[in-house]
Amino acid sequence: MKTQIAVIGAGHAGCEAALAAARMGMDTVLLTLNLESVGLMPCNPSIGGTGKGHLVREVDALGGEMGMAADDALIQGRMLNTGKGPAVRSLRAQEDKRAYHLRMLRALFSQERLTVIQAEATEILVAGGRVSGVRTQDGGEIECSAVVVCTGVYLKSKIIIGDQMWDQGPQGLLPANRLSASLLDCGLTLRRFKTGTPARVDARSIDFDEMEIQPGDEPVTPFSFMTDIPPANRAVCYLTWTNERTHEIIRDNIHLAPMYSGKLHSTGARYCPSIEDKVIRFADKDRHQLFIEPEGVDYPEWYIQGMSSGLPRDVQVAMYRSIRGLHRAVLTRLAYAIEYDCIDPTALNAGLGVRQVPGLFTAGQINGTSGYEEAAAQGLIAGMNAVTYLRGEAPFTLGRDQAYIGVMTDDLTTKGTDEPYRMMTSRAEYRLYLRQDNADLRLTELSRRLGLATDERMRRTERKAAQIDELIRRIRLGHMDALLRRPEEHLIVPEAWGEYLPAAVEEAELQIKFEGYLSKEQARIAQARAMEKKALPPDLPYQEISGLRIEARQKLSRQQPATLGQASRIPGVSPADIAVLTVWLSRNERSAQA
Repeated sequence: MKTQIAVIGAGHAGCEAALAAARMGMDTVLLTLNLESVGLMPCNPSIGGTGKGHLVREVDALGGEMGMAADDALIQGRMLNTGKGPAVRSLRAQEDKRAYHLRMLRALFSQERLTVIQAEATEILVAGGRVSGVRTQDGGEIECSAVVVCTGVYLKSKIIIGDQMWDQGPQGLLPANRLSASLLDCGLTLRRFKTGTPARVDARSIDFDEMEIQPGDEPVTPFSFMTDIPPANRAVCYLTWTNERTHEIIRDNIHLAPMYSGKLHSTGARYCPSIEDKVIRFADKDRHQLFIEPEGVDYPEWYIQGMSSGLPRDVQVAMYRSIRGLHRAVLTRLAYAIEYDCIDPTALNAGLGVRQVPGLFTAGQINGTSGYEEAAAQGLIAGMNAVTYLRGEAPFTLGRDQAYIGVMTDDLTTKGTDEPYRMMTSRAEYRLYLRQDNADLRLTELSRRLGLATDERMRRTERKAAQIDELIRRIRLGHMDALLRRPEEHLIVPEAWGEYLPAAVEEAELQIKFEGYLSKEQARIAQARAMEKKALPPDLPYQEISGLRIEARQKLSRQQPATLGQASRIPGVSPADIAVLTVWLSRNERSAQA
């Protein structure tokens, strides 16, 4: 079989990568271990959250699928951090996991130039130092010039519950045991990361009346800039808490937990710890909040967010039944820990391409990240850059001052990660500018130039931008701007002005309200861009530059930063090293001009 681009894995990264490549005009094959795992939500059945909601909006603004699919499968929507400033407000939606899976399947199977095949990829074929294809377990070969690896947590994945460990992927699916060796042959470094998931509980065994109800927003704010009619809330969630009895059960059995018994040595997620980790690390807390969430409108199982665990079955049952509202809980699926292979992402360039093997790209949890949203964002970028690679164009990259996606890709490729990486608003130094509400204004035109964002999406963005400009002009002419800067005041558009998009009204108000802060942030962005514009040659002889410390020489040689700004963010490269590098570059530029 022959194609132009092959995508390995059909999780959230793989779906976005394959759709982007096909929409940009490339013949694309998407390989998945199991068609039932397409767009799977093996952990929390939700999309968005703090920082993550920004990523979904950016994926949508660039022409990705996740935002539209999330709106279509939504059963409850909420805006988080509404009591805080606009920089940290984030959308989060509870999803019908089965509906989301089917919605993504429809998108894939209706996309021109995209073929979806159930098969396990076992080897990445390389010829002349470049990608030439993919070999599958059934003996088949797919000839192609670019490959995007989006294997999620399936590489040599093992499930751990108590002292039991076996080869398996999430939710009973098969692992992928053979591709890791091929990645090593490509010169990539592998390590073992861990994540986990809570138990699922039979809805009939939950006493909801003993819990605190958590309704959604009215009206719901959609993720996608293309969604005209906001989705409706079709379900509610609930809150409950652990208690001293829960903690006593955990402490009494902590020696049976894989991370404490020595059974597990892989690195877990700092920001999504198991319940046993919470109890031990935060011993001063007498309770921990739990969110009881439906997995679908008519789904019989509910998800107990905040209570992932690797403890044995009998301990899990006792632990869950000690909680208010779960005294009769029937665990339909046990909580488990899962460990898997992933790569060191500093082997990648800013476009998520493997520097040593042209045509090879990676995205999602294989890059050491956690979360559906982080995966989707990387998948979109990797898919777009598989296309730019085949076109012979420069990679499509986003800076830290352009998008949360840019923050994430820079963190991964420049700093690397020693634990599963999660996007948070605190990672973005320009978060007042990188708000979720203006993602379309920041990114859609960039994507349109590459042929991904549609004419209709661009038309909507231009209409919104024009209305914002007109509103701001009218506000200033009417001398309303001083009043609008007061926190308690909000923009009410006079009827005489005509009708405006609610999103344009919101954006105009924010730009006026935070004008001073935004001006300062833009000045900081301009200063940072000066370093980012200082390109570094790919063959720069760092080992020969006197004055650079040995550690800096080694790390700069290994990572080959594209700009002076990126070099300054590499751990182990000091400001003094950057000063030496700047002087060296200036001298060589003067010599070249002489």
